[in-house]
Amino acid sequence: MGRATVFFALLVGAALSACCGNGSDGAPGTIDGEITVFAASSLSEAFKEVGAAFEKANPGTEVTFSFAASSALAVQINEGAPADVFASADTAQMKNVIDQGNAEGSAVFATNTPVVVVPKDGKAVATFADLAKPGVKLVLAGEDVPIGRYAREVLAKASGTGGISPDFSDRVLANLKSEEANVRAVLAKIQLGEADAGVVYRTDIVAAGGDVRVIEIPAPYNVLAEYSIAVVLGSPNGVTAAAFTAFVRSADGQAILEKYGFAAP
Repeated sequence: MGRATVFFALLVGAALSACCGNGSDGAPGTIDGEITVFAASSLSEAFKEVGAAFEKANPGTEVTFSFAASSALAVQINEGAPADVFASADTAQMKNVIDQGNAEGSAVFATNTPVVVVPKDGKAVATFADLAKPGVKLVLAGEDVPIGRYAREVLAKASGTGGISPDFSDRVLANLKSEEANVRAVLAKIQLGEADAGVVYRTDIVAAGGDVRVIEIPAPYNVLAEYSIAVVLGSPNGVTAAAFTAFVRSADGQAILEKYGFAAP
């Protein structure tokens, strides 16, 4: 067992043993103080409520969030940004951080599903297959952003055996007008009517406020987005960080995530 693995196991054990004792005297194993959570943009609303519930359950704690594309957050962590917890919208970006020696003991805590969104009154795209129609203005997140990668996986599956057509992905990507930094930027383009269609997560519809319509991706072509979480190694408040990750995976944390449309792993 490596030194980092032992360190993480000790943190989790200390967090679990302290979870019922919410003192703020700074004793070893005490859950208190401030932590910074780097989390995928699609977790914004859900994690804000999770953070509030965690603080209520653990007086003396304060959770600060930094929301952005998981790919951007992974780069920041690997460059030494002061994060205590990383919650990624895929396992690939988490692996990137782990491979650089900056996280350990990750776990999948939720799943999500990509959908196509169009403006509420948009008429250019009525079905998933319409994404390939000439002249459609499509926006996707960049290829390194989880939702951007998932979207391209969907298109590849729709171009394979039993798909819509062998060149479906090529025809759809020929309509790509911009690549956005994160999923919420894609959603904003559709809300503002600046594009005919985009691919976001099902849970992002909560943030759209009725400004968009959803077009389902046929099940044979869709993929499952897996969200993973881990304590960032070197966190100055590793016990509280480990307690937060445990709370996210607890029944209370999962209930909040489900409320916002996330599914259990």
